[in-house]
Amino acid sequence: MGFSANDLRPGHVIDHDGHLWQCLESVHKTPGNLRAFVQAKMRNIKQGTQKDFRFSSTEELNKIDLRERPAQFLYEAEGMYNFMDTESYDQFILSKELLGDKIGYMLPEMTIQITFFDETPLSIKLPRTMAFTIIEAEPNMKSATATSSYKIAKIETGTTVKVPQFIEIGDRIIVDTENGNYLERAKEK
Repeated sequence: MGFSANDLRPGHVIDHDGHLWQCLESVHKTPGNLRAFVQAKMRNIKQGTQKDFRFSSTEELNKIDLRERPAQFLYEAEGMYNFMDTESYDQFILSKELLGDKIGYMLPEMTIQITFFDETPLSIKLPRTMAFTIIEAEPNMKSATATSSYKIAKIETGTTVKVPQFIEIGDRIIVDTENGNYLERAKEK
């Protein structure tokens, strides 16, 4: 499906030079009296490498249609992550490289969205915010105020998060899964 380079947006996937590229950033530029162009930072889906491209603003690009399917994370074994398609019940494995730093926010039995091209998984989408239990935390500093000082704490997946001084082992916190920032204490159920 063709579309103008001018319409290229982050998240779009295109077929360019025989490779699939996902757009990370795109900026439309019109330098002085020269022709307009689109400067795009793209990631090669298979290799994971990034590259900058410059397209004429009227250049036709071949956009690839992707589809998302829900899947349940089952378990990890030797760096391979096992999932089950919640619609067909088929099981499949994704590598640590494909999942990236999202691994640090995956809990067994959670349902996530996986983006596919044909039958090839390309990426996963976690909920934007998730609740986790603190399993390790540095001791509180007596002189620190609640808003001015942070300490390192480990959540149940083993990932470390900067949290306010008043957070202790056993507390449940809400974390932004896109940037790993502490947001607030989780409400008790």
